[in-house]
Amino acid sequence: MVRRRLHARDLGPAPVLLALAVTWVVFQSLNRNFLSPRNLSVLSVDIVGTGMVAVGIVFVLLIGEIDLSVGSLAGLAGAVFAALNVTLGMPEWLAVITALGCGAAAGAIHGFSFARIGVPAFVVTLAGLLAWNGLMLYLLGPDNSINFSEDGLVAQLTSRYYDAAVATYGLAALATAAYLLASYLERGRRGAAGMPYRPVGEIWARTALLAVVAFASVYVLNRFEGLPLALLIFLAVIVASDLFLRRTPYGRQILALGGGVEAARRAGVDVTRVRISVFVVSGTLAAAGGLFVASRLTSASQVPGSGMLLINAIAAAVIGGTSLFGGRGSPWSALLGVLIIQSIGSGMALLGIEPPVQFMVTGGVLYIAVVFDSLARRTADPYRPLR
Repeated sequence: MVRRRLHARDLGPAPVLLALAVTWVVFQSLNRNFLSPRNLSVLSVDIVGTGMVAVGIVFVLLIGEIDLSVGSLAGLAGAVFAALNVTLGMPEWLAVITALGCGAAAGAIHGFSFARIGVPAFVVTLAGLLAWNGLMLYLLGPDNSINFSEDGLVAQLTSRYYDAAVATYGLAALATAAYLLASYLERGRRGAAGMPYRPVGEIWARTALLAVVAFASVYVLNRFEGLPLALLIFLAVIVASDLFLRRTPYGRQILALGGGVEAARRAGVDVTRVRISVFVVSGTLAAAGGLFVASRLTSASQVPGSGMLLINAIAAAVIGGTSLFGGRGSPWSALLGVLIIQSIGSGMALLGIEPPVQFMVTGGVLYIAVVFDSLARRTADPYRPLR
């Protein structure tokens, strides 16, 4: 497996995993509480809001575009939910659906403006950043925040934990078995189609690694409060998004579009529809991320729209391995990238390092990731001119 990737000049997630391991080792050596069950449990919940937004960003980056409105959309979703639920008395479940619908509608506006009218994605989403941020502030009112029930549906997203050993370890075993079965089924399909497939040894090695990670995670999290509901939802979204991109014709059209617009069009891809759809996905997941951020604070505020959520979401996608040039990346990139960003923030907070230094370190990590992305693209196509 490693030899094949080296020969193909594609290391996959290995550099990101190595960076994450180094980050954890360094902070653990500086503060022994970094890898404590309590801190890892807090970390596993803190990554969800930004991670959700980052997954949506991955979809847009895969076609070689950018969405600058996601931070404002996240804040708008929280404001819409709180205004409808607290101010107008709408049931929580309906307010949640409405908030997600607003994110999807805003994404559709961005996508239509870009794909149909021809407005550059950078410009239309920059306009969305300002417009949706203004609407968020209008809904929040003069106090710039609306508190909601700590026992309600949205608050439960980040406050509910499952600590029953049978359920948590059973879930880890089920995930491992599902991966093994899916790998064998894929091997059979690819073999029947005459395509390259993974050796049995590699499948078992990957399954063993997944089992170690899954059971170790459950063991550590159970030592504090158990498996967070927020983390389970986040992982479910990542798995579903990954399967959608890799297993469905429509998902493969997104990847094809990132490889080249004209080539995708000649292959029969409906470029306009695909472009609009990725912005709808981005807007919807930005709204979902905003609800998780609001859940963590038990209030809707202008925190998501402040700009840091946007920066961290884009940084997470790129640091995790999604290319800014399109065509390469996966939803797992969002998980790896947001883990690195939040680990840096958590570790520095434990060490008492001020936020400005955290920003500089995160910026340095992002710069290194972009340089590697550019070098990898240059290596894959040595005749591509430097810009």
